[in-house]
Amino acid sequence: MSPHSPRVVRLTRLKPALAGVALALTLTACGGTDDGKAAGADADAAPQGVVTRAAAEKIADHYQEVNNKANAARDAKLLATVEAGQVHTMDKATYTLFETWPEKQQKAYAKPFTYEDRSYVIPRKGTATWFAVQARSSEDKDNSVLLVFDKVGGTYKMVLSLWTDGEPPKPAVDRHGLAEAVDPAAKVGRFAPADLGAAYADLLATGGAKEGKALAASAPVTEAKKTFQEADTKGTADGMATKMFFPEPPADPSTYALRTAGGGVLALFPAAHKQETLLKERYRSSASLVPSDEQSALGAIRGDLITDMFQGQGTAVLTPKSARITAVDFTHVDAK
Repeated sequence: MSPHSPRVVRLTRLKPALAGVALALTLTACGGTDDGKAAGADADAAPQGVVTRAAAEKIADHYQEVNNKANAARDAKLLATVEAGQVHTMDKATYTLFETWPEKQQKAYAKPFTYEDRSYVIPRKGTATWFAVQARSSEDKDNSVLLVFDKVGGTYKMVLSLWTDGEPPKPAVDRHGLAEAVDPAAKVGRFAPADLGAAYADLLATGGAKEGKALAASAPVTEAKKTFQEADTKGTADGMATKMFFPEPPADPSTYALRTAGGGVLALFPAAHKQETLLKERYRSSASLVPSDEQSALGAIRGDLITDMFQGQGTAVLTPKSARITAVDFTHVDAK
């Protein structure tokens, strides 16, 4: 998450807005077996995965190819042929923001890459409609990504994509190599996987006074609480404006969960929040908020209030005793 930090431009000097809101002078798992066969077992008796490993590999290969082409051209329609859900909402906004980035960052984003060291996590057929791929990028081999592919309109598309430090928990698999999907609405201790997006948003909105109170300590939780505390005590723009956060419904509420080898549940969830930066009333006759280049690209204009919308996704590990958010990723998708 990247909350915007305004700066002050005094009455005698009108300067271009930098990053963030500015104030300016104005009076206005291993996977299933191919073909559903388990080694040494009768093909008719062996359970089938949602897809075969061969099919999952083909789907991932196709996504990789089309994604690289779409990124190079910033073609959201092309990307929509292989991507949907929460992650597509985020990536469409990324294409809009592309022109506001430094040239070096633009080149790195448009450079083709491959998903390497893949493993396929395939639930049993009839228990889920989706499967996951764990991999590393050819451009970043230190971190791991977990890609979720679900059936959208009869076609498998990538719907969530979470980068994590280190390795995520190993999924539990049966003797046929098939993973166990978990109902996202089923509680595991204090939370169901589907509750986690709202719990994270509460950290930003209240510092964790409500839903977020029961979340275990982790780096994303600590950072979110710090963001709330700084906004609540310091405001922004040298105290001339307030900054507040509010929970918002995600663009796609779909949540995915797997049983882990350690007996817990690995959850992949969507999340969203709104940020409001409001000029204090006593300054409104002599100053106004000026959007950054990023905010302008998303539609924000100068005024007393700038509202930013963020859509994101996260991962968490749930056990009967704790709920620990391990990673979050947000994209600035709208501003006004």
